[in-house]
Parts: sequence; structure tokens; C-alpha cells
Amino acid sequence: MGTWKTRGLRGSALEDLINRSNESYREKGLALIQKIPTPITPISIDKESRHITLAYFDQKSTVDYIGAVQGIPICFDAKECAVNTFPLQNIHPHQVAFMEEFERQGGIAFILLSYTHKNEIFYLPFVRLKEFWKRMEDGGRKSFTYEEVDQSWKVGSYRDVFVHYLEMIQKDLTGRD
Repeated sequence: MGTWKTRGLRGSALEDLINRSNESYREKGLALIQKIPTPITPISIDKESRHITLAYFDQKSTVDYIGAVQGIPICFDAKECAVNTFPLQNIHPHQVAFMEEFERQGGIAFILLSYTHKNEIFYLPFVRLKEFWKRMEDGGRKSFTYEEVDQSWKVGSYRDVFVHYLEMIQKDLTGRD
């Protein structure tokens, strides 16, 4: 069990953009995606502001988002990276296991990875994440670099959809046939 002291706000800029995009998708009838809240138990609460100042996570969370796109179940996690190297320790083994089981059930799992210093967001298909994960488990690098991310998976924006990842899901599906 980890404790929480504002670290939970990491990635909030990316998540805000994703949440707005998901709302646009819902309004257009394209997808229904929900943010999964991480359950916490408060330890300390500021009596004046009634804000939680210290808490612990009740259980390991699975992924950040889950839902359906045109009848296809999807789940994904949102990650931010401020440098060219993404440490795999930022993805937990239970998340990889969940995503693997999700795909086995016919769903699509992926990571939306924002390189904040480049102002670029990429769709990392689960199959590619597994390659990096296996390399680490086999004693190789415990990270992957910006250069290792396929540039053709860059996520763009379109009108009121700031993180337009549906196009990448279509590409992911096409690659599976």
C-alpha cells in the first residue's frame, strides 16, 4: 500500500485532455469511456478546508480508463514523460497482467504516452508494451526511448477532440487482421 501526498495529481494535464476528448466522443455517440477512480482511504483531513492531506490506496488500480468504442471493449492507461526515456517502473506488473487478460477477452489495451517536453502524444499498442516489458524481464533495459516509439502512432487532435486516439484504435485493429 502506498501513501498519497499530491503525487496523485501527476498526469492531470494529460488526463484532463483525455477526459474532454472522451466527453466529445460520448456526445457524438462514438465511444463511452470512463475514468476509473483510484480508491483511497483518508488518513489526515484538513479541518478548515475539508481536503484530504494524506491517504493510502485501498487496492492496486488496474488502468486509468475503460469503456467501449463502437462495441469494442478498450482499456488504457495515461502516462506522461518529461524526458526522452520512459522508465517501465511507471507501469506496474498488475497493470500489464490486467491488460493482457483484457486482450485475451477480445478487448484492446494500450497506453497513451505524452512526451511533455516535445508536446507529443503517442498510442503505444499493448503488443509493443509487452515487447519492452519482456526485454526488461529478460535482463535488458528497464526503459524505452522516444526513438523506439513508432512515429506513425502519434496521436493528433481534431476540432474539439484534443487527444484523438480513435484513429489509432482503428489502426491497431487493422494490424490484428
